[in-house]
Amino acid sequence: MKIPSAKIQKTGSWQNSRHVLATIAGVLILITAASAGSVLAQQAEAVVDRVVAVVNGDIVTLYELNRAFKPFEANIKALRYPSEKERETLFQVRRDLLNQLIDSQLADQQVKRYQISVTQKEIDTAIERIKEARSFTDEQLREGLAAQGLTMEEYRKELESQILRTKLVNREVKSKIVITQEDIKAYYDRHKEKYAGDKKYYLWNIFVKASEFERETALKEINAVEARLKQGASFEALVKELNASASPVKGTDLGLYRRDELSSELQKVVENLKADEFSPVLETNFGYQIIYVQQIQETPPQPLQEVEADIKQTLYNEYVDTRYQDWLEELRARSYIKVIQ
Repeated sequence: MKIPSAKIQKTGSWQNSRHVLATIAGVLILITAASAGSVLAQQAEAVVDRVVAVVNGDIVTLYELNRAFKPFEANIKALRYPSEKERETLFQVRRDLLNQLIDSQLADQQVKRYQISVTQKEIDTAIERIKEARSFTDEQLREGLAAQGLTMEEYRKELESQILRTKLVNREVKSKIVITQEDIKAYYDRHKEKYAGDKKYYLWNIFVKASEFERETALKEINAVEARLKQGASFEALVKELNASASPVKGTDLGLYRRDELSSELQKVVENLKADEFSPVLETNFGYQIIYVQQIQETPPQPLQEVEADIKQTLYNEYVDTRYQDWLEELRARSYIKVIQ
C-alpha cells in the first residue's frame, strides 16, 4: 500500500530530466515516504556522510541525497537501459534531485523568514482528505506507513513541510496572479480549433494481407467482397461472416477516431465519406482494405462564455508554473549556493 504525498516542488533549468523523473514517479508514487526511514534505520546504515551543497546558512548532505536517490536508482536499473544511457540517466536524475533538495532548503528558509505556520488541525484535515481520496481507514493508513518504514508522527511532519511550502507558493506566486477578460479572450482566439467543435468517425474495415507475389490473388478476393457490398450486403454482417470463414479476407471493428488521430491517407478517405458509406478498395503496405464509416459523431462549437472558466483555470496553471520557476530563479540568484562535487 502506497501513501500519497503531494509535492509542490518543480525543477528549473534542469527541466530536461523532468520526463525521466515523471516516468519513475509513476512507479514510485511516493518519493518522500519511500526515501524516509526511521531513526534507527538511518543509524544502522553505514554511510560516509559529507556536505554536497551549501544553501545560505544551511547544508545538503550526501546522506540526504543518497536517501532521495536510492528508490530512483533501483527503478532506473530495472528499466535495463544500455550501460551508457543508464549512466547518463542516473547522472541526470541525481543532479535533478540535488537541485530539488536545494530548492527545498530555499523554500524552508523563506517559510521561516515569513513566519508561516501550520496548525495541527490543518494536518488532521490533510490526512482525512488523503484517507477519503484513497478509501483508507485509519488502520490501513498506519499499515501503509509502517510498510514504508514511517510512523504516523514522521508522516505528519512530512505533511507539515508540504503544507508550509504550499502556503509559501500561495503567498509568493499565486496571490500575485491576475487573469483578465482580455487574457481569456486572447487564449480563446489562439485556440479556436480546440473549441470549434469536434467530429469523430466510427470505423470498420475489411482487409486482406498479401505479400508482393500474392497481391493479384488478394485483390481478386477483396474485389469480390466489394461487389457484395455494392449489392447491399451489411458491412457489419459481412465482417462477422468473413471472420467465421476460412477466407483470407477478414474484418475489424476499429472504433471511434477523431480525424487528427488517423493517418494522412485515411483522413483523406473518411472526409469524403458520409455515415453508412464505405470506401473503394485501398492499397496498403500489408495488402488491401475497405474502410467503412458506420457513424459520425459531431459536437457543436463551444462559445467563449461556455469555456471561460476552463480557460481561466488553464491560464492560471500556466502562470503558476512560469512564475514559480521565475520566483525560484530569483531566489537562487540572491542566495549563496555552492555545490560541492
